[in-house]
Amino acid sequence: MKRIVSLLPAATEIVYALGCGANLVGRSHECDYPAAVQMLPVCTLSRIDASQSGTDIHENVTDLLREGESLYEVDYELIKSLQPDVVITQAQCEVCAISYVEVACELSPLIQKGIELVSMEVYRLADLWKQVRSIASSLACDDTAERWIQSAEERIDRIARQQGANTSKPRVACIEWFDPLMAAGNWVPEMVELAGGVNVLGQPGEHSPWMNWEELLAVDPDVIVLLPCGFDLERSRKEAETLLQNEHWSQLRAVKNDAVYVTDGSQFFNRPGPRLVNSIEILAEILHPEAIKGDHQGIGWSSF
Repeated sequence: MKRIVSLLPAATEIVYALGCGANLVGRSHECDYPAAVQMLPVCTLSRIDASQSGTDIHENVTDLLREGESLYEVDYELIKSLQPDVVITQAQCEVCAISYVEVACELSPLIQKGIELVSMEVYRLADLWKQVRSIASSLACDDTAERWIQSAEERIDRIARQQGANTSKPRVACIEWFDPLMAAGNWVPEMVELAGGVNVLGQPGEHSPWMNWEELLAVDPDVIVLLPCGFDLERSRKEAETLLQNEHWSQLRAVKNDAVYVTDGSQFFNRPGPRLVNSIEILAEILHPEAIKGDHQGIGWSSF
């Protein structure tokens, strides 16, 4: 049985989805689902105080990156003591989690001794299926991966069937950060379309873009979905109060029509793992409540 250290929450969830949770021997400080993983040793540390306001977090992250400093630390000695066969990290975003380059550098002596370093990169849903298959290949559970992917695709197809062919498609803006404003990119635009909406900000498969208020006013969406990176439902609601302070907020169509929703971005939308399927279901519940009767309200989303 291969011993795994996962330094990415999405990867941790994939390992569990593949039925290999018992293989995990270490995790990152952000790996918290499923609950059983919280009993494992923590192998990374963030240099950013997450209790700060979103505005202060952005400023601190910007300062560290400008100085060429890492946002995270790796506990080399702990990982060495855990004797993993596989370490999973990511190469997509140096802000979201510790990067492949940093991990490869820090664990170089262990890699030279034969530890397998697996890197995740997910920009669209097809990339998620690819990563599930890749991790499954490392763990020799390819058949389990195919069954999981088939089940995920069936859940997505069910959403389309429940909506019906004649369902109207609202124009949707997904916002990933509030000060400054950032639209959601990568897999989120595709998810909006699958949930029965028309995405108006961010491009599928591309990094989430910064934007200004004039750009948001220009698209004037029917629905606004707030999914700030790294925040749970309660924290997202609190941080969203920043938006109320801007003079342009009340001018938006979605605000006037009470069509603004806040989500648990940390557990769902921000993690390119198995629960992206749940995230599509959440969007469908928000956009088409008359057709989609789900059970995520109050847990994954609520009205703002």
